[in-house]
Amino acid sequence: MPAMTMRLFFLVFAVLLVGFSPAASAGAAPATFQDSEGKTVTVTRPFVRIISLYPAHTENLISLGLDTEIVGIEAGDEDLPLLKGKKHYSYHEDPEKFIAARPDLVLIRPMIERSAPQLVATLRQAGITVVSLQPNTVSEIFDYWRALGLLTGRTRQAEEMVASFQSEIAAIRKIVAKVDEKSRTKVYFEAIHAKMKTFAQESIAMYVLGQAGGINVATDASQVRETNIAAYGKERILAKSGEIEVFLAQKGRMNPVTIESIIQEPGFQAIKAVRNNRVFLVDERIVSRPTLRIIEGIRTIGALLYPDHFAGAARKQGKANVR
Repeated sequence: MPAMTMRLFFLVFAVLLVGFSPAASAGAAPATFQDSEGKTVTVTRPFVRIISLYPAHTENLISLGLDTEIVGIEAGDEDLPLLKGKKHYSYHEDPEKFIAARPDLVLIRPMIERSAPQLVATLRQAGITVVSLQPNTVSEIFDYWRALGLLTGRTRQAEEMVASFQSEIAAIRKIVAKVDEKSRTKVYFEAIHAKMKTFAQESIAMYVLGQAGGINVATDASQVRETNIAAYGKERILAKSGEIEVFLAQKGRMNPVTIESIIQEPGFQAIKAVRNNRVFLVDERIVSRPTLRIIEGIRTIGALLYPDHFAGAARKQGKANVR
């Protein structure tokens, strides 16, 4: 899969920040960018009937202030109040179901483009714009949000998302700066327990850990293709058992794990974090998805690692399970 290539043509984009909105005139200059699969997308007016097949897309559309424009979402993507009652769609379904909803835009990600090429081709043949987006690193997230803003006529709101994120990160860095670098907590961050996989160095989850002041003990993990996941294995985990002061695991559809399954894993009693009852689960939605909830993820992990500095944010937010 190509790296994120949403290369917005920023001279055009700058004009759109002022003049392109849901009420913009039909004569506004078109804007062009490349999506994550390298396909050129031209936007002449905001899309207003959107089916989103990735929870991060859906959440970001909500953050941009959209509601009625979202006519369909992926099943299981209803944790935000505005999504209640939205019709469900799956890339495994017949294209006719999509076409019958009369969307002008279907948002997917590269995994869907690879897994359901016939669906994507049929929708495009029907005149529906299909855009594949997924940032693989934090450095790509801002362009991703801007691309969503461009597609929906919410360029100002996209810039506000960027500014809000940057402001929150600046505040968090001031907190973490008070933690002595020599005493920062060493962490193993699990992505998929069944396969003993962690996260790639450039992944969003590792960014979250780093911004929270955690030290990743698995810097030697091997990235799996061009994904956020990295191979590690039990042998390498146990080789660093004495170093792992906190064992973190994302919990969700990708990793339906429990604290008990981690501590009862054969051999894991050798891990320092397991012996000291410092095994924590963190909702994957706040550490692995390219949304504003990354900030919540950083504060949640920060509170687990340095509760005196982060003032109990994990318990307040209720997003981490602590043994």
